Amino acid sequence: MNLFSQVATIAQIEVRAFVRFPRLLLAALGVALIPALYAVIYLSSVWDPAARTGALPVAIVNLDRGIEYQKHVFNIGQEVTTKLRARHTFGYVDIAEEEQARRSVRQGALAFALIIPADFSSNAIPGAQVGGGKLVVYTSEGNNYQSASLARRFAEDLGREVNGSLNEQRWTLVLSDAAGSQSSMERLHDAAGQLSLGAKELADGARQTAQGAESLSTGSGRLDPAVAQLTVGVKDLGVGLRTIDSKRPRNSEINRLKLGAEALATGQTEMARGLAELQVANERLKEGVSGFREEASNSFLVSSHIAEGLDQFAGGLSGLDTGLKSALVAQEKLTDGAKQLGTGLGALATGMRTFSAAIRTSVTKLPEDAQLDDLAKAAGSVANGSAALAKGTRKVDAAAQHLSGGLELLTQSLPTSIKKMDGSAQGLANSVQPVIEVDAGVQNNGSGFAPNIIPGALWLGASLAVFLIQVRLLPRQALSFPSPVQVLGKVAIPLLVVLSQAFLVWLAVLFVLKIHVVNTGALALTLALASITFLLIVFALTRALGDAGKALALILLALQLSSSGGVLPVELSGGLFAQVSPWLPMTWVVKAIKASMFGAFDGHWHSALWLLALAALLALLAACLLGRWRFVKASAMRPALDF
Repeated sequence: MNLFSQVATIAQIEVRAFVRFPRLLLAALGVALIPALYAVIYLSSVWDPAARTGALPVAIVNLDRGIEYQKHVFNIGQEVTTKLRARHTFGYVDIAEEEQARRSVRQGALAFALIIPADFSSNAIPGAQVGGGKLVVYTSEGNNYQSASLARRFAEDLGREVNGSLNEQRWTLVLSDAAGSQSSMERLHDAAGQLSLGAKELADGARQTAQGAESLSTGSGRLDPAVAQLTVGVKDLGVGLRTIDSKRPRNSEINRLKLGAEALATGQTEMARGLAELQVANERLKEGVSGFREEASNSFLVSSHIAEGLDQFAGGLSGLDTGLKSALVAQEKLTDGAKQLGTGLGALATGMRTFSAAIRTSVTKLPEDAQLDDLAKAAGSVANGSAALAKGTRKVDAAAQHLSGGLELLTQSLPTSIKKMDGSAQGLANSVQPVIEVDAGVQNNGSGFAPNIIPGALWLGASLAVFLIQVRLLPRQALSFPSPVQVLGKVAIPLLVVLSQAFLVWLAVLFVLKIHVVNTGALALTLALASITFLLIVFALTRALGDAGKALALILLALQLSSSGGVLPVELSGGLFAQVSPWLPMTWVVKAIKASMFGAFDGHWHSALWLLALAALLALLAACLLGRWRFVKASAMRPALDF
């Protein structure tokens, strides 16, 4: 029999066993299906995480107050948040307070948080220094290492995008200023044209002014005909003044006239005094004549002729008295007139002396006739030059108006200052710098994968520990024991094995891998409780389903590794994985390991262990209630593994 026939003989015998036992054939089909099912479950959970990032909760805390810069209002924080929400890259959640967002990240409710400070726009827009505008991305590596990686990549992309957007806005300002400069240049061109026109007209007017000035200079020795007539009049005036000067009375004559007027006034005064005395004497005479006439009329010795003569004499005296009174009145008037005449003659004398002095001065100041002739000749030339000068001056004035308007327009068109972008070149190019703030830091990539790998290793260890015993087989002595005692007695040895596994994993983490652990005691407790829980679950499945339960445990391992969020945030797996994640024990093991190892989730590992302990109790209860025992002699108890 050749080698091929020998192999065929053995294979035929094995096939008959599968034919005789159909369950064995079904088991073979299940074993064939397990790798494919394992691959589908695991790969589908990480098939396209980027397509599900919208389910990943990310906080946005916009505290930016904005800035008014070069007559424009900017709020870059508002622009950033608007663009982020429009893209729906992540499941953005608006949070008003920074501390609340940080707390939610630490507790695992959020993957990370974008914090935009209040002074972000005021630091980013001017670009005074590189990275002046800070965008804070706060994440927790311990919660999920991949979420922190996403946060870092998000921060880098956001920084490039915001810097690009700011550069675009700055170029918009530059182009706007350039457009304004172009308009100003056009106005400047128009103003320059007007200025040129005004300058030409000013030149023409200046030329005419020069010609008029030349004519004025040439005719400066001549005067117009009116000046000639003035010359003739001045000559005649001179002749008359000289004649008056020659005929004027001398001061001695004026003085004699004044003295005569004074003597007349004095004589009139004396005359008035004499008339007064004469009147007094006449009164006395009248009294004497009157007395004599009375005596004569009473005396027979005096003839009537004498009496009549006395009457006539008395009448004559009365007439004399009347005449004297009239003369005295007239004398008073004459005296007043003499006084007034004296005063007038005094003033006249003074005026005549002044007049004589003025005449004499005028005569001496009169120009010579030759000079007057020259003045008359120059008047005409001066008049002609003045006319030309006036005409040229009017043109100069008009040109000056044009020049003034052009200069005013030029002044208005020219900017008072040239706008320029503030800040430095490096600052303007990269004014925004994302800042990554990491909570519950992880040393390296391997440490980041530890919370996912360690639970898988413990599950695998629990599965192998179950293989050490025949799960459904008990000695007959245990037939009457309570079900919990039967289960605990059966898992006692595997329990010691998995606790040993947990202890060795704990030592490997601390001393072989040298991962920095925040709380070593909590990590040890987590590993021990996880090993016990996993063992009870695998034991319950095997007790209920036999060896098919062991296969189901492998499939459950794949499901838990995909749904626990140990590697990727469970939101990125989506679908069934995100829905079943809170109900799987490995999810709580991963959380407890992260909390105890990195200080993630604010170090809250207690709640995860309580849920894990509840899962262990439920698995123990299931192991007590499900499946049937096979009781055999103690001597029939054999190892489950063939060594």
